[in-house]
This record gives sequence, C-alpha cells and structure tokens, in this order.
Amino acid sequence: MSGHSKWASIKHKKAATDAKRGKAFTTVANMITIAAKEGGGDSTMNFKLRLAIDKAKAANMPSSNIDRAIKRGTGEGGGGQVEELKYEGYGADGVAILIDTVTDNKNRTSSEVRSTLTKNGGRMADAGAVAWVFDQQGQIVALDLSDEAQLTAIDAGADDVDMEDGKLFIYSPINSIKKIKDSLGEAGVKVESAEITYKPKNYVKVESKEKAEKLMKLIDALESLDDVTSVYANFDIPDDILENIG
Repeated sequence: MSGHSKWASIKHKKAATDAKRGKAFTTVANMITIAAKEGGGDSTMNFKLRLAIDKAKAANMPSSNIDRAIKRGTGEGGGGQVEELKYEGYGADGVAILIDTVTDNKNRTSSEVRSTLTKNGGRMADAGAVAWVFDQQGQIVALDLSDEAQLTAIDAGADDVDMEDGKLFIYSPINSIKKIKDSLGEAGVKVESAEITYKPKNYVKVESKEKAEKLMKLIDALESLDDVTSVYANFDIPDDILENIG
C-alpha cells in the first residue's frame, strides 16, 4: 500500500474522543470560516464550504455552531479576522511536513508551530522547501472495495485508487470530488469522507521504531495546537513497526 494511504488511514483511526471534541469543533469551525470567507456563505455555490460542513456534521457539530462559523467568515458575525496560513517543516530522517493553520494571530501561531517542531525533534523549513513535495488533490474514502466501486470512481474522474485497512482511498482532481462522491452514492457505495488533501510525490521510509515513535509524537503535538487544521507528511513506516507504536 502507498505511504499516503497508510498515513490517511492513521488519520482516520484517530477518532474524536470526548476529550478532543472541543479541538475537533474548533478545527472544523475554522475550516468553515475560511471557506465562507473565500467563496461566500452559500454551500450550494461554494464546494469547499460544502466539504467543511460535511466534516462538521460528521463530528456532530451543532447547526448553531456551523451557522456561527459561516457568519464569521462572511463578516456577519463577531470575532477577529482569520486567515489561512501554511507552514513547512522537517521531522526525523528528513520527513517533509506540511502544516495548515487558521488563525487570528499570525505571530502566536508561528511561534507555537516553531516551538512544537523544535521540542519534538523537528525544525521549521523555509517557505517552498517542503511544499513542492506535495500535490493538492481530492481524497474520497469509501467503505467498499469492490471492483464496481473502483470502476465507478475512475469513470467519474478519479486519478488513482488504493486500499488500506478495509477502505477504498480515491484520489482525484479537486474539481472532480463532487462528481465522484455523487456517483458513488448513486451506485449505493457508502462514502465516509470527501476532502481536499495533499498527497506526497515521494516518500521517506522510516525503518527505526524509535524514529517512528518520535515522528508520530511530533505530528500528534502539531495536530493538538488549536490553530492547526491539518498536518501532512511524506513518511512511510513499515506495518510491523507501525503496529508496535504505543
């Protein structure tokens, strides 16, 4: 399986617990706000907003929170102005890390990201040093590994399909996400999620358990920051090591 699908699968396994629900709500609310700010508050006309709202509903976010996040983005609600910022860094063995954030205080967010990287064996990278490693594209996760599901996705515009942990990971151009999702739904295929992601062009194999644990600890620490919405990395950890990481 590709390193990317393995990483995507790990992210899906990080189910929201009660202790993390506040963080999950904060993250998705910020995604909604940015989407509304960029493309307006009508989700039928703003697909990025539609994806963010779907993610909010999957996290059981109340409708009132969703509406408030949309209004904040369109300028109708209170709160400070937010912006979307991307940071780049390195982890163990030179693993490339791309960090998406939404913030109302750039200095605070930059300081927190830099400090978290440094404290966990990573380091900040210059702008552009890491971004080139990743391609932005759509990712749809379906709970059906049948040939029919794969062909449906490909016919609807998917570039690639992969299987990991009993799920079908479908990669596509961003403008094909909706068509693929709708086509799968019409075919009776259950879609777990659909989002915009960053897929690495190449991978760094991490074959030491110690380095793998250090890397996962770093990524967990970054994801725990309030302003961080997503973290992407180009590691490939062998299954036998991954399964033994506590």
